[in-house]
Amino acid sequence: MTANDQKTQQPAQDKPDWAMSRAEAERARRAREGLAQRRRRWPWVLLALVVAAGGGYSYYSAKMAPVGPDEILEHAQKPEAVMQLSTAEIAVLQPQTLQRTVRVIGTLAPIRQAQLSSQVNGRVEAVSAQPGDRVTEGEVLAQIDVETLTLELKQARSNADATQARLNLAEVQLERTQQLIDRGFTTTSSLDEARSTVTQLRAQVSALEDQVAGAELRLRNATVRAPYAGAISKRSAEPGQYVGIGTPLVTVVDLTSVEMNASAAVGAGSQLTRGQAVSVHVDGIPGRTFEGVVTRINPVAEEGTRTIPVYVQIENADGILLGGMFGVGQIVVEDAPQSLAVPATALREDAAGHHLLQIEDGRLVRRQVETDGDWAGGLVRILSGVEPGQTVVTAPLPSLASGDAVEIVEE
Repeated sequence: MTANDQKTQQPAQDKPDWAMSRAEAERARRAREGLAQRRRRWPWVLLALVVAAGGGYSYYSAKMAPVGPDEILEHAQKPEAVMQLSTAEIAVLQPQTLQRTVRVIGTLAPIRQAQLSSQVNGRVEAVSAQPGDRVTEGEVLAQIDVETLTLELKQARSNADATQARLNLAEVQLERTQQLIDRGFTTTSSLDEARSTVTQLRAQVSALEDQVAGAELRLRNATVRAPYAGAISKRSAEPGQYVGIGTPLVTVVDLTSVEMNASAAVGAGSQLTRGQAVSVHVDGIPGRTFEGVVTRINPVAEEGTRTIPVYVQIENADGILLGGMFGVGQIVVEDAPQSLAVPATALREDAAGHHLLQIEDGRLVRRQVETDGDWAGGLVRILSGVEPGQTVVTAPLPSLASGDAVEIVEE
């Protein structure tokens, strides 16, 4: 037991139990039982709090201490943030030819297409062509029975020959009658009668000759030939079938050139003229562009559709284009050669107007520009404000601003 404990215990022993505090009663009890007294810890706790408070004050004092010149210089020398731009987000301005176009859509059809029909009555003896077959000009495609037609031709020729013989005799008699009149052996009435007979027979011979020509024509028409080189698209008759005049037999198409029966917005009709160039993309033939030309423009728009029919001729020497294909064309209505242009996404607008962000010496520079509307390909023509060879930002990056440092990196 320490001296302090003894001093603390002494007053507690002189007091009656009822006058002791709880702590004094506890110490008296431990003294009677011969137990060691508990040591007081609060002075050490107080000392710990005082030390902690002193350390906090030192930390606060250190935080609030003024910054020296060296520290300010070190902070000022930290590198500036640089925005990286890929080559896909910029463009170097170069003169190019701009175009304004009118969009048309429509289906393709052969320019030459003929449905061959029978020109005579008779039984079909043969049809030599099938759909898809290539044919040459003059090739026999179908044959109608010619037996009846041959008989008709022979009869017409016989009638014509008989009448021609009668005419020859009448002409001889007319000549003799004329000689008798000259000698005074007959009257003029006989001459008039001979002349009338010759005139009638000449008319009959002419009519019979026409019948012969008609019979020959019908006989020729019994053989159906291709009017031009092409392909068979449809076969409508079969051997053994009886056909009359006008009955369809086969259909021949020429695909060396096709026509797109297209439609354009009626509002664009005033911009269209014959001879304008057309670039056509056809469904089913990706990656290829066909060149055509406007051949005709319908002067009246179709009711209810607000479109105007436009006819575009396209050369098809290799035969890759087929009738019924769907095409989309762009008709060039205006050209602007040697023009500067940027994608519409590159153009920025603020209170001062339209501008571009040009890259100059690693920084963005605002360039006020004057534009001339939209052109094909989503381009905007620039009339002034920039020069060829300058590099501008084309990507829509709203975080960029004039004065920012940038660096170009490969994509």
